[in-house]
Amino acid sequence: MIRMMQHQYADLGRQFAIPTLPEKIGHPKILLWNQPLAEQLGLDLTETEQAQYFSGQKLFSGSKPVAMAYAGHQFGHFNPQLGDGRAHLLGEFNNLRRQIQEIHLKGSGRTPFSRNGDGRCAIKPAVREYIMSEAMYALGVPTTRTLAVVTTDETLFRQQPTTGAIITRVATSHLRIGTFEYFAARGLYVELEQLVDLAIDRHYPQINKNEPNKYIKLLSHVIDKQIELIVNWMRVGFIHGVMNTDNILLSGETIDYGPCAMLEVYNPATVFSSIDESGRYAFANQPNIAQWNMVRLAECFIPLIDDNQNHAINQVMPLLEGFVPTFKTAYYLMLAHKLGFNEANPAIKKLSQELLVLMQQNQLDYTQTFDYLTSSLQSKQSPHPTFNDWYEKWQMLLTENNASSHETSMLMRQNNPLLIPRNYHIEAVLAHVETHQSAERVWKFLKPLESPYTLTETTEKYQKPNPEFNESYQTFCGT
Repeated sequence: MIRMMQHQYADLGRQFAIPTLPEKIGHPKILLWNQPLAEQLGLDLTETEQAQYFSGQKLFSGSKPVAMAYAGHQFGHFNPQLGDGRAHLLGEFNNLRRQIQEIHLKGSGRTPFSRNGDGRCAIKPAVREYIMSEAMYALGVPTTRTLAVVTTDETLFRQQPTTGAIITRVATSHLRIGTFEYFAARGLYVELEQLVDLAIDRHYPQINKNEPNKYIKLLSHVIDKQIELIVNWMRVGFIHGVMNTDNILLSGETIDYGPCAMLEVYNPATVFSSIDESGRYAFANQPNIAQWNMVRLAECFIPLIDDNQNHAINQVMPLLEGFVPTFKTAYYLMLAHKLGFNEANPAIKKLSQELLVLMQQNQLDYTQTFDYLTSSLQSKQSPHPTFNDWYEKWQMLLTENNASSHETSMLMRQNNPLLIPRNYHIEAVLAHVETHQSAERVWKFLKPLESPYTLTETTEKYQKPNPEFNESYQTFCGT
């Protein structure tokens, strides 16, 4: 079934997005197709149609492809004009729940924002985004998703010659902090107001657009969503790698899986991104950067809140100052859940802090340790010799909290995955895809990742850590 697209964002005007068509390519081929997501979008297409529509060679009825305008703070430095340099927003579909889903191609050619880029995406980062976004979705982390990866007949030159590919990203919207920064930096407050109203309509309809304090309420909701997102990242050990403001969505969904990686051996200073030389976006820095990014969003709202800048600042400061205590409350509750507690009282907080110290001192795997603790509820055995004293304190606290063994086990399993997309497995799969132009290994890898909290026939195959691999491991931006 060929569906008709809406074009709500494109209709905002050329200030927001420049009409531009995806570039023509010779022989697009579908490599990866997300059938469950396609069904949610009401799409029923042949393989040829999938390749044609999701490489931009054919357009859905109603589609108005555009390159979106946005700015961004990149590693702390403001760039007033970035924009979609290799991407096209095709339009929007309503899914079966009547929720708007934006359909966005990446690697679909040059746009007016391309600068010196070639507008293309290589096959490995395209497949990485598919794997990581679907793994994060299964882990219960708010995320954009990938509908398709289409290969092209082009050879691209990155670190070495490689095959080109086009990703189809699906998101509730692509409204970024950088989108708001773009207009705020130019003093375009009418357009800024339009963005605020669109964000409310799309993500926070509980806010009345006619009330004067809607900006404060919007900021408050976005902060809450960011805290929820970062807590989930910390829960599963995800390191985004490039938390620039152009990669932070107001929806609270994860976007941009370029230099991301998974924490394995627990070290809060872990960085894998080759471009993060200072460790700005290290695992444990992610909450601080999230707060910093929220300050940048608040700055965009200041002119709309009150003509008197000081009055406006006084209204947003309580929200920004409240970020850290609110995050800490959510973070320690998350750790409490990982240890089987329904609350995070001072004793439980102290216990969780002691565990993290022990894990770092003993260079233990983050996911595996929590999985062992979950399993140990049956065996009553400490997962590591140096844990014996800590383990006894944990068991005593569980008894004091009157938690039944079954309830504790259920809570821990819901928050402690058996399986994550480990870095060395991802790289092996990507190398195979690039060499053989085949998705066979991708599907084998994704199958157990679809059920990361359940033991399946193939779970054990992908569970084992490889700490030696991660010692020199680096990830790279897809460009």
